[in-house]
Amino acid sequence: MFSIWILGFVVGLGHAFEPDHMAAVSTLISDKSSRRDIIRHGIIWGLGHTMVLLIVGGAALLLKTTLPAQFAIGLEMLVGVMLVGLGAHVIYRLRRDRVHFHTHSHQDGVQHIHIHSHQHDTTPHTPAKHRHAHPDRSALRTLLVGVMHGLAGSAAIILTTAATLNSAPLGLFYIAVFGAGSIVGMACVTLLMSLVLIPARALTRLNNGLHYFIGTATISVGFYVLVTSGTLLGTMP
Repeated sequence: MFSIWILGFVVGLGHAFEPDHMAAVSTLISDKSSRRDIIRHGIIWGLGHTMVLLIVGGAALLLKTTLPAQFAIGLEMLVGVMLVGLGAHVIYRLRRDRVHFHTHSHQDGVQHIHIHSHQHDTTPHTPAKHRHAHPDRSALRTLLVGVMHGLAGSAAIILTTAATLNSAPLGLFYIAVFGAGSIVGMACVTLLMSLVLIPARALTRLNNGLHYFIGTATISVGFYVLVTSGTLLGTMP
């Protein structure tokens, strides 16, 4: 049993590195300017992913049932639509905003390089304008994206594995261990992404190019998920 739980944790680690997960999270952190915020959003994604697995998995284990294959594939197609929308939003936001870089001062005196838009400004730019707090309202969006991924087709495989343990508590514990692995895995993913994203902010052209790449790559992954899921759905009776 201990070996099964270790396997679940390792599978969860690898699960975070799946292309659709990496693509979605890269769009969610593309506008973050600190490594702490970037990793925090990775953890939030993992929490949403694990939370819905525990809820759906608990219900499935108690009722001794599994998710219908057509339903799981339909959710996977919704993930494809979500990826296309997230990627398109990154490109739209980049083209919409007039962006430049400057040294930014927080209220506590900490300074860092900050990306900022002056799209609708009509007055001359002054550094004092950038002394403000950083309320982050995007955490809920990251959580919901994690929830959506947790509901998608890969969740059905995890729930099937948990059901083979022939015990609802053991099955739930397996899902929790898997979820913990996915949280740690996504924290590692976002840490690696921050090593590229943060230095890129030193040069506007490099930053813009990276954002275009993130947007187009995410759209491509989204279309791939849509096509493969649609093809699989079409082959079912």
